[in-house]
Amino acid sequence: MILSLYLRNFKCFQNQYFDFGSLTLLAGLNGMGKSSLLQAFLLLRQSYELGLLTEKGLALNGDLVRLGTARDVLFEGATDEKIEFEVKLRNAVSSRWRFSYMQESDVLGLEDWLGEPDIFLWNLFGNGFQYLQAERVGPRRFFEMSDYQVRQRRQLGIRGEYAVHFLSVFGDQISVNEKLFHPSTKSEHLRDQVEAWLQEVSPGTRIHILAHKDMDLVNLEYSFISGKLLSANYRSTNVGFGITFALPVLVALLSSQSGSLILIENPEAHLHPKGQVKIGQLMALAAASGVQVIVETHSDHVLNGIRLAAYNREIDHQGVKLHFFERKENNQGQVSIASPSMDENGRIDQWPEGFFDVWDKCLEALLEPRNT
Repeated sequence: MILSLYLRNFKCFQNQYFDFGSLTLLAGLNGMGKSSLLQAFLLLRQSYELGLLTEKGLALNGDLVRLGTARDVLFEGATDEKIEFEVKLRNAVSSRWRFSYMQESDVLGLEDWLGEPDIFLWNLFGNGFQYLQAERVGPRRFFEMSDYQVRQRRQLGIRGEYAVHFLSVFGDQISVNEKLFHPSTKSEHLRDQVEAWLQEVSPGTRIHILAHKDMDLVNLEYSFISGKLLSANYRSTNVGFGITFALPVLVALLSSQSGSLILIENPEAHLHPKGQVKIGQLMALAAASGVQVIVETHSDHVLNGIRLAAYNREIDHQGVKLHFFERKENNQGQVSIASPSMDENGRIDQWPEGFFDVWDKCLEALLEPRNT
């Protein structure tokens, strides 16, 4: 498990340490650096997969993330042109990389690397890794198939573009960890569990998948149960957007094994508040089962789902880390981090200005006497 990350002169971070738990939630206004933190992990994995990280440097552009050139990632107020990353893992495994700056280059040269090769055996670089970006694939007439990404690498794609194919291949093969079981079904199969959790987003939803192997495409349709009546099948393009948008998130969490690492941006997108709360709860259950989850979110409902999981003893509150990003005036664009703590009852010890406080502020404004 990742315990901490240190960033120096990277984007909006001059010198910044982050602690991580089994479930880490990143919050803050837009443009405060939440995605930049995730990008640091993605750059390391991307560079390792390209065979560059141990000898040549940091690849800024690849399949996971595309950031441009060196001048796009150097901290604006940097006093020297060195960018450093340090990752510490459980069991005292750590590595520190120092990269040199060449303004127009899209690969930062490796100047120094201090660490143990064992770090490359962990989830950040090995199997059991999933990343879902905010710009995911919505309803389509057909979805992509990839034998390499799905069968060999067990990847959903950063946009979730292979989630339907993944479900068609492994839906009856993967057994979901019992800690993640939805109470409405006793089936351990991935497909049944995904369907059960999807019904928290849209009650009565059933999934129908048909693979067209000769065209490398897979079709996704839904039907709906109301009482004892089952509707006809509907194309995903004729069903609510949020159902398909949430599907990769559910597949990623429910298919994960202990020791995996999942990075998710905005899992709440296009979902009703009830569905957002359930996504938060499911992330907590996954984290409690041994999966490390790092999530960027703007949803107080997702946070409340995690808080309820702590209250119900579904996750150890000590394993939940919260980081709130804010940019203060006259600070050369540098971001400040506040890290509230959650107790065993899901209560949070501090609420920094802007930390999921919009509802309270709106309510206060509405309760103020109106001047007529």
